[in-house]
Amino acid sequence: MANRITQLLGHWSENRDQHLWVLATIVETDGSSYRKAGAMMLINDMGQYFGLLSGGCLESDIMRQARRCWDNQQNRIIEYDMREEEDLAWQLGIGCGGMVRILLQPVNSDNSYLNLDELNSCLGQRQHVEYHQQVDEGFPQNEVLPIIDELQTAVATKNKIRSADVFVQQLSPAPLLAVFGAGVDAKPVVGIAAELGWQVILIDPRVGYAKTEFFLKAKQIIRQPIDELQNATWLTQIDIALVLTHNIKLDAQALKLVQNSSAKYVGLLGPTHRTDRVLDIAKLTRSNLSKPLANPVGLRLGGELPESIALSMLSEAHAILENANALSISGVLNQ
Repeated sequence: MANRITQLLGHWSENRDQHLWVLATIVETDGSSYRKAGAMMLINDMGQYFGLLSGGCLESDIMRQARRCWDNQQNRIIEYDMREEEDLAWQLGIGCGGMVRILLQPVNSDNSYLNLDELNSCLGQRQHVEYHQQVDEGFPQNEVLPIIDELQTAVATKNKIRSADVFVQQLSPAPLLAVFGAGVDAKPVVGIAAELGWQVILIDPRVGYAKTEFFLKAKQIIRQPIDELQNATWLTQIDIALVLTHNIKLDAQALKLVQNSSAKYVGLLGPTHRTDRVLDIAKLTRSNLSKPLANPVGLRLGGELPESIALSMLSEAHAILENANALSISGVLNQ
């Protein structure tokens, strides 16, 4: 199931007028909960939902509650409190022990589709935005504001809406991953990244590589020579770069290219002595790299198959993007 906001909007936009829709958003939590404030789910009158607000325990009741939005075309606020034994949440068998408050909003042409079209367009153009939702049980009034300067946007937001409580969240486009090299080990990289909701650009100039039928989930496949891509627009948009061509010359070209990119994480497959040769060819040194280099790339997860290596690399990249430490939550690995 696709749960990232860009994936939800993709499903919805293709069928927005074929069904009745409700947008469900967690606007407040207290204590333990499966998802936190800002999590979204889209529900239609066919009983389908895209996204998750819980581990699956609340969804059926949320869908039942959502039908009331279609009757009066108004917002609806529902709350599940797992702290109170009298609450419906206990009857549903939920044991998280926290409270979840959810805003339900009908989505239709009368309320400008909650401006989800604009939100989808902005994220598709890789813009960062604020999405404002009026938290009451009146007529939906949602708004999309591009983030140009975070401080100025915050001031404008504070002064713009005074008449009601407004839930504001910053939404970003899906992470964009550039994969250099389209050999057998790139297949699980592209597959796992797509499952995460990331967008993947695959680059390999070699004949016989990067066949479309093997990489159906790649957003774009580029077969141009790597050293001719200096002015590519996507270089200023990527979040992650993984270099795994298994060719020292191509690796050098890719590593040199991404030094002028927007990548927050650059991973190079191979041992350090091989990387020294790659750096020599690229006329780079570890001290003058503009991007921190993950090499050897990945976390120590064990396993030597392409799928394990892909998981290791993407796990490290994921931790970087989420500003997480990648440690065991329970500490069991330290025992």
